[in-house]
Amino acid sequence: MTFRNTFTWVLSALAVLPLYASANIDIQQAPSRPKNMIIMVGDGMGPAYTSAYRYFQDNPDTEEIEQTVFDRLLVGMASTYPARESGYVTDSAASATALATGVKSYNGAISVDINKRPLTTIMQMAKARGMSTGVAVTSQVNHATPAAFLTHNESRRNYQAIAADMLKSDADVILGGGQKYFSEALLNQFNAKGYQHITQLTQLDSITKPKVLGLFADVQLPWVIDDSDANTLSKLTQKSLDLLSQNEKGFVLLVEGSLIDWAGHNNDIATAMAEMHGFANAIEVVEQYIRQHPDTLLVVTADHNTGGLSIGANGEYLWDTQLLKGVNASPATIATQAIAVDDWQVGVNQLLGFEVNNTELQQLSNARMQGKNALEVALKKLIDTRSFTGWTTSGHTGGDVQVFAMGPAADLFKGNQDNTHIAEKMMSLLPKVN
Repeated sequence: MTFRNTFTWVLSALAVLPLYASANIDIQQAPSRPKNMIIMVGDGMGPAYTSAYRYFQDNPDTEEIEQTVFDRLLVGMASTYPARESGYVTDSAASATALATGVKSYNGAISVDINKRPLTTIMQMAKARGMSTGVAVTSQVNHATPAAFLTHNESRRNYQAIAADMLKSDADVILGGGQKYFSEALLNQFNAKGYQHITQLTQLDSITKPKVLGLFADVQLPWVIDDSDANTLSKLTQKSLDLLSQNEKGFVLLVEGSLIDWAGHNNDIATAMAEMHGFANAIEVVEQYIRQHPDTLLVVTADHNTGGLSIGANGEYLWDTQLLKGVNASPATIATQAIAVDDWQVGVNQLLGFEVNNTELQQLSNARMQGKNALEVALKKLIDTRSFTGWTTSGHTGGDVQVFAMGPAADLFKGNQDNTHIAEKMMSLLPKVN
């Protein structure tokens, strides 16, 4: 489907769409076209993750299994395959390029085509219309997904070059990690262009106007499961909305739950569920915003599935969410603390939230003698075995992902589509260039 064809049928569809697709909104106030658009990406969040999160959040004292925000907003599915030369399984760069530009490219591409020529992104189109743009992520801000929305590069690995190119994007809000990639000279250039550079989350309150470059960690933000404040992404999302809303012409915002993917690569179910909770909370922040601003469209999806997560494993028809809820720290943190002390067994039991038996203790002891990484792997395997969690890979898989939507024109995203069509539809909903 070409962009021109998409634009034509989107305009036709808008004429017959319900004014608003979600409940609890005064539909008389909701326009048929959005003023603002928010795309939220759960990196690596295949369908098994949203199902697992539903069960993880379930109250076992009630008869029903309660819905989550993902159940409320589900409208369709999307295929994620990259350009032909990269096969059927995408990486984050190619998928983000598809979501940002509506064009398939090779794995590793940052909004360039298969011939490494720059592609026009939705953020560039928004800027050309006088709209504001922003990104809020839990990875480094120059990681694949935010990079594809704001920059162009032949390789996602060119982190320094991507960081420098973010200056050219003129984005109004850039929030996440990645301080190590921004040299003092580059930060001075951001400051000269009017950006407020902050490094502490507590400084967010002092920011009342765009532009802002918030780099709150050397690379990634803390894992939610290890963070005393598990609502960091929600805070970044709310601040982004507050700042971008000041533009009467509207805005386009990307929010990414980046570390769902990283936990999936690690085959770390406890950490993954905590990251899902952080992302779900951020979606609910946007839900509330749309209730107050019914001229805003939200589209949520994943760039791909990571890890081949299975709910149930080893032939057992079980998945122990109560055990997972009791895990109090990431396996990486548990391993780090266990390596640092001699009397490590008590601390491990406390952080795992369950008593390790003698056989398991011996396995952990043997792994501990091999170092932190070996102990971390052993802890993850122990949690998997005890909770009946399965994984098929430490990489990505090629399955379709879910699409969730709320707001004006949300019905356009119903049914089966390709990830490029998500971009094409959102681009078609932008205002005409004056």
